[in-house]
Amino acid sequence: MNKLRVGLLFGGRSGEHEVSISSARAIALALSTEENANKYEILPFYIQKDGFWQAGDTAQQVLTSGLTIQNPAITPNLWQFPPQTAEVQVWFPVLHGPNGEDGTIQGLLTLMQVPFVGSGVLGSAAGMDKIAMKTAFAQAGLPQVKYKTLTRAQVWSNPCVFPKVCDEIELALGYPCFVKPANLGSSVGIAKVRSRQELEAALDNAATYDRRIIVEAGVVAREVECAVLGNDQPQASVIGEITFDSDFYDYETKYTQGKADLFIPAKLPDAVVEEIQDMALKAFVAVDAAGLGRVDFFYVEATGEILINEINTLPGFTATSMYPQLWAYTGISFPQLVDRLIQLGIERHSQVRSQESGVRSQESGGRIKK
Repeated sequence: MNKLRVGLLFGGRSGEHEVSISSARAIALALSTEENANKYEILPFYIQKDGFWQAGDTAQQVLTSGLTIQNPAITPNLWQFPPQTAEVQVWFPVLHGPNGEDGTIQGLLTLMQVPFVGSGVLGSAAGMDKIAMKTAFAQAGLPQVKYKTLTRAQVWSNPCVFPKVCDEIELALGYPCFVKPANLGSSVGIAKVRSRQELEAALDNAATYDRRIIVEAGVVAREVECAVLGNDQPQASVIGEITFDSDFYDYETKYTQGKADLFIPAKLPDAVVEEIQDMALKAFVAVDAAGLGRVDFFYVEATGEILINEINTLPGFTATSMYPQLWAYTGISFPQLVDRLIQLGIERHSQVRSQESGVRSQESGGRIKK
């Protein structure tokens, strides 16, 4: 039986480089289990922090050790991909953050004309950009917290304009509120502010990360999450809840063991669970996601209100991450989940190729008629 060659792509040029390695190690382990080892052959590809691709022994060394390698003093041609890329039959990108889950790598893999796991260019880009995401959610009729958007140019404008911008934010949202770069992951650059001084400092800091910024109203609520799996007919998992003692779910809280607790399933009324699952599926469709996604919500227990926060089209994928744990409780083990995602990637690629073939046939027929 010929094994399917899976290109496991990890590392990357983002602040979540080390998280990506951890996710890739867990996926590699799942692909090595008895139920998957006879079906798949792993071809590791490690993208250094400078963007250079490594394959073969070097990539395997990182995957085995979990340790990054130092960039060489002289960087080779970034567009000179390892020859092993030609052997890949399906890609499994595990690149969190910018240049990994924002549509950039998905565009490259699309040009390679090889199946890959996860959302395409549109779904990845919309899922990564908080402003585009919220616009899609609003169009789908999904309730959200109040928010304001602005640009780096407004923040770093002349002394007469910036105070007016802050006045508008205070009037529309009040305190506390959250300042976020529009296009970064894992809470990087995010700040909770409670005063004008903190607001000004947070806006200035966020502007160093991104040219587009979003400010959201604070809300007293429970933070719950739902995992989604599928393509055109996605399914929703049980609901999980995150609790923590820090001011908010920041980068340190996310990735420091013991800083946060996950409860699966979350103790919620059945009607609330069903509504969250329904909203998660609508959000998945709204951004044109595919394969996998984790949708985060605020549940305002005092009023029963459910507000969508965001979708993550490439969530953390270690054995202790929320996404695989939600599916494990729902009845799909980690190895089964990895296998299903690969098959979904192949399925979606086949559908796209069929559509392209149909369009070419119509165009050819049109030319003949002329």
